[in-house]
Amino acid sequence: MDVLIDKLRKAAAAEMLTYYYYTLLRYNLAGPEAEGMKEITEDARLEDRCHFEILVQRIYELNGELYPTLKELEEDSACGSPYLPEDRSAKSILEVLLDAERCAERVYHDLCKFTFGKDPITYDLSLAILHEEVEHEAWFEELLGMGPSGHFRRRYPGESPYTRKFRHIEKE
Repeated sequence: MDVLIDKLRKAAAAEMLTYYYYTLLRYNLAGPEAEGMKEITEDARLEDRCHFEILVQRIYELNGELYPTLKELEEDSACGSPYLPEDRSAKSILEVLLDAERCAERVYHDLCKFTFGKDPITYDLSLAILHEEVEHEAWFEELLGMGPSGHFRRRYPGESPYTRKFRHIEKE
């Protein structure tokens, strides 16, 4: 159980840091196409906050605890800290966002493998988060011209369609 709680804490730390840095990166997106990029980044940012909240709930259900300081949270994050690149071009910012999403996918893939057949609740929530992280990756790949359209408009910002069932408060 301690290994699972440690993995969940590292994942939660990564989600909190991503939420913070997505806020910073979103406000630094500038240029002719920036408004569309901001909307997509905002969806990913709010959904990552949702991921953090449902991971925290699961950690406490398993009798785990969060980090006592933000410094410890940052040091133990499964994905390190996203950052504001020195070159603040939209392309550079989108590349940072894409790297963060790809790391998140690895984290949830690992959690799914670790809990498969052992902990159906954690497996289910990890798989739901993984689905949203794969969508986020597709969004940023599209903005970078790396693939076909992957962004489907959410009904409202931060909808979190796959993880909604784990949240206690629903948006009307």
